[in-house]
Amino acid sequence: MHLEGSCHCAAVTFSLDSAHPYPYQRCYCSICRKTQGGGGYAINLGGDATTLKVQGRKNISIYHAKMREKGEQRSHASSAERHFCHLCGSALWLFSPEWPELIHPFASAIDTPLPVPPEHTHLLLDSKAPWVEVQAGPKDQQFEKYPKESIADWHQRLGLEK
Repeated sequence: MHLEGSCHCAAVTFSLDSAHPYPYQRCYCSICRKTQGGGGYAINLGGDATTLKVQGRKNISIYHAKMREKGEQRSHASSAERHFCHLCGSALWLFSPEWPELIHPFASAIDTPLPVPPEHTHLLLDSKAPWVEVQAGPKDQQFEKYPKESIADWHQRLGLEK
C-alpha cells in the first residue's frame, strides 16, 4: 500500500510503500508517550526504506531517545532515530540501524486512510502512565514488554499483507 504522510504544519511531506499498513500496535512506553504527546500509545507501521521520498527534509530533526532501565542512574542514547518536524514538533517516523530495510512511520503522521485492524497488540504496559486506561478488545493481546511477534508476522498471521 502506498502511504502519504505529513507533519502538522505541512513543512514536511513524505511517502513510502508498506506491506504492513495496519495500525494495530499500541505502545505505552514513556518514550512514545513523551515524544509524541499521547497519553495512551503511539502506533508504528512497517514501511520499505528504499521507497521513502521526503520533501522538506531541511525541517526534520532527529532525536535519539535516552534509554534507562528501572533503578539505573545512567542512561545511554538509543540507536533508533526518531524523525520529527522541528517547526511544529510532529513525530514522523522511526528508523533503526538494526533494521536498515525498514522505516516505521507513525500512524499519526499518515494522511492516507489506513485499514482498521481486526485486533490490537498493547505493548510495553510495564511503563504506561498510571492514569492511562488500556482499552483492550476481546481479541487484543497485552504485553508488559515487547511481544515476539513482529509487525510483519502479525500481518502474515492474519492474512493482511498488502
